[in-house]
Amino acid sequence: MRDKPEKYFIDTNVLVYAHDIQDARKQSKAQEIIFDGLRSGTAVISTQVLSEFFVTITQKIEKPLSVVKAKKEIILLSNLEIIEVDAPMITRAVDIKMKWRLSYWDSLILSAAERGQCSKLYSEDFSDGRNYDSVKVCNIFSSRQP
Repeated sequence: MRDKPEKYFIDTNVLVYAHDIQDARKQSKAQEIIFDGLRSGTAVISTQVLSEFFVTITQKIEKPLSVVKAKKEIILLSNLEIIEVDAPMITRAVDIKMKWRLSYWDSLILSAAERGQCSKLYSEDFSDGRNYDSVKVCNIFSSRQP
């Protein structure tokens, strides 16, 4: 019997870099993480991440996507496992915020990663290599990463 591959959570910034042509190296790494997750069924995102992605990709990058193109990307990303934000997840995020002294939004990301049973969180917004209970942060854009 083969071991089940480990699941990982993808933060908003990774999705944005996959669609932002300003940094080809980051774009390539981000796309690799997303496509690997689509192929293997191991990548997880949340409704929070999809919402942040839409706002950022249509309004906050130098060359924004059209709303129509962004919607198509969201439909594609919906093939990943999606964790829906609910009241128990929010209360867990508050506990995480108090324990680790993080922003509420970062705490909600960690809460979603826990709910999705992810061992890794791919993000550049947290300390690379840091463990938050059962979730370890991996910054794929760090110079320490291959």
